[in-house]
Amino acid sequence: MGLFSWKKNKTKEEQKDNTSENKQELVDAKEPEIQEPEIEEDVIKEDNNNVQENNTNENDDIASEEEVIENINEVEEENEIPQEQEEGKKKRGFFGKLVKGLTKTRNNILGGVDQVLSSFTKIDEDFYEELEEALIVADLGVNTAMTIIEDLREKVKENKIKDTAGVRELLMEELKELMKNEENLYEFTEKKSVVLVIGVNGVGKTTTIGKLANQYKQKGKKVILAAADTFRAAAIDQLAEWSNRAGVELISQQENSDPGAVVFDAVQAAKAREADLLICDTAGRLHNKKNLMEELRKIFKIINREYPEAHKEVLLVLDSTTGQNALQQAKQFKDIADITGIVLTKLDGTAKGGIAVAIQTELNIPVKYIGVGEGIDDMQQFNSEDFVSALFEE
Repeated sequence: MGLFSWKKNKTKEEQKDNTSENKQELVDAKEPEIQEPEIEEDVIKEDNNNVQENNTNENDDIASEEEVIENINEVEEENEIPQEQEEGKKKRGFFGKLVKGLTKTRNNILGGVDQVLSSFTKIDEDFYEELEEALIVADLGVNTAMTIIEDLREKVKENKIKDTAGVRELLMEELKELMKNEENLYEFTEKKSVVLVIGVNGVGKTTTIGKLANQYKQKGKKVILAAADTFRAAAIDQLAEWSNRAGVELISQQENSDPGAVVFDAVQAAKAREADLLICDTAGRLHNKKNLMEELRKIFKIINREYPEAHKEVLLVLDSTTGQNALQQAKQFKDIADITGIVLTKLDGTAKGGIAVAIQTELNIPVKYIGVGEGIDDMQQFNSEDFVSALFEE
């Protein structure tokens, strides 16, 4: 074989080998080697952190839900309690009005009392005489002042009080005892009751009825009003206005009609509608006691005949600003009616609020309601503790 032939054959073999290598490279290109991806350690840590973070978020969400539920429960509890709190606020609010309303009376009573207490260093007969005079001037009346002084003498001896400073506290306790009412005074509001409201014209009778109607309507009672004061001009219209404000029913007839007929209709309405309270306005003609007595007797006869099972209540309305005249009115009305309670109006505008002590002490008629403002909510049940505390409030 010549040199050329050997080179030629060698070239062919090289080409053949190159071709095989190229084919193998193509195969290798078509079928790349499958390698498992390498997971970096940082990636694993990041994933673990994400998992932990997700778990934390879920726990936070659960905690948030628990907090929301707890907050809802707290809100519900707060919404349940506040009726008592609201009543407490109203009571404190009225006491504030009472303190403010009794400012003139407080100055009138305690002004004289404190002057006597500061003028004496020892307790003797002159001290008691001066203190008694101060109480009389403050519209407590002679009889009431004498009763208070007699009781003070005994308590000073019992407690061995030596100086006048200790008398002030004893005086406050004595007034609370004199004004203390029985616990069952307002039982009539829990029964089917007919309430007759009496008093002379101008004392605030109709206004009192409107305020009482509003008060008991707010407490869930079914109230009906009867316009049985048919003789006073505009009395029916005035009561109609109050019935609208309070949102209660009014039974009335034309002016100058028979009061007994009005009460008869009102009693039938109260029975048919199962009313809790029937409050009747009446005429205030005290100057002719005989006619007034006959009218009240006729009204009571109708009520007893038509509604014997109902409780009967007679409230006498007195204007506090009239002082001792209010006491005289109470005595006159007591002669013609079985009064079960006193309503004292306009206490916020007078220095003669001490008359409340005189009426309850001398006539043994409990003060049941007091008014210390013109607002519809400014009349409340009388509380002797609050009243005396407001008088001595500094």
